[in-house]
Amino acid sequence: MRVAAVPVTLTASERKILKKRAQGAKTAYRDRVRAQVVLAAARGRANPRIAAGLGVSVNMVRKWRGRFADRGLAGLEDLPRSGRPRVISEADRAAVVALACQLPADTGVPLSRWTGPELKRELEARALAGVPVSVSSLLRILAENPVKPWQYQSWIFPRDPEFAAKAKVILDLYQGFYQGEPLSPGDRILSFDAKPSIQARGRIHATLPAAPGRPARVEHEYVRHGALALLAGLDVHTGKVFASTPKTTGIVPFMDLVGQVMARPEYKNAPRVFVVVDNGSDHRGKKAAGRLRRAHPNAVMIHTPVHASWLNQVEIFFSIVQKKVVSPNDFPSLKKLSETLLAFVGRYNQTAKPFSWKYTADDLKDLLRRIKEHEEQDARRQTDLAEAA
Repeated sequence: MRVAAVPVTLTASERKILKKRAQGAKTAYRDRVRAQVVLAAARGRANPRIAAGLGVSVNMVRKWRGRFADRGLAGLEDLPRSGRPRVISEADRAAVVALACQLPADTGVPLSRWTGPELKRELEARALAGVPVSVSSLLRILAENPVKPWQYQSWIFPRDPEFAAKAKVILDLYQGFYQGEPLSPGDRILSFDAKPSIQARGRIHATLPAAPGRPARVEHEYVRHGALALLAGLDVHTGKVFASTPKTTGIVPFMDLVGQVMARPEYKNAPRVFVVVDNGSDHRGKKAAGRLRRAHPNAVMIHTPVHASWLNQVEIFFSIVQKKVVSPNDFPSLKKLSETLLAFVGRYNQTAKPFSWKYTADDLKDLLRRIKEHEEQDARRQTDLAEAA
């Protein structure tokens, strides 16, 4: 007696999901076949015809058709399985993670950072695991936590004794306050800095554009045609950028660009213009602040803490320039490099918007608290290591 196939009906959302699975290039093979079975069943096709078209057994078609009819999309998932019991114990797994969370130098190993094979070698040398652990198993254990000791990030420890106070002034400005008082409607904030030593590298062969299946190609060898600086000022409230491309940075180029900006009515007539700068030699210290005030009485120079240029919003613009204009760097002359940089500034200003700055003085306070906690933990760790030695 022939058993009738289970009818399958799809909602619009189910059909969309199944089509995506059936056509997805990165969909697992088993999920693609199951989706194709259900889609074919929804079109009213018989199980033998579906099986013949997909090259699978009729029993397989009947299984997934029935599961979908019974449980919907959830029925296409594999049922939970107990699997083979773990060979590596929880204690051994903890030993792997504990070793990976130590610096190699602290364990006496002459490495800058751990890799899978080096961790395996050290586990075996110190007999930390009760059973042999392969590199692939070790990496799976770390992925479960997750721990990636072969990766690292660089950072700069705040060393300015007035870091918190100086940074708070800038962060408060970005939030619309100065010395605890709201900014007046006419106050402006400018962010100035320089991107120095941008080289003009002429490639010895012409750069080729992208083609189907091939990225743009840039000749590795080049001829240096000199370097220049990109000096820029960013209006924090409007996002507009003012720029020049002097051959070098210095007091004169900086004051020239500031003068061009301050000559504009919106800044010349402003009650106050806050000029945020880092500690570069062309605008460092009280002398630079006094020089700016004498030239422009309504200008107030605000310095970032040492090694805290990230507080200066124009640095975000420089990162955009690096990605969109400078890299991969193919300019036949300094003149062409300068023209391209200034043309980009003009193009950028056509659609310029202020950056969405969300980092506040409270965020900074929390960061400094966490840094202090890390310092205390490191001090305790060093003390423990010294006592153990």
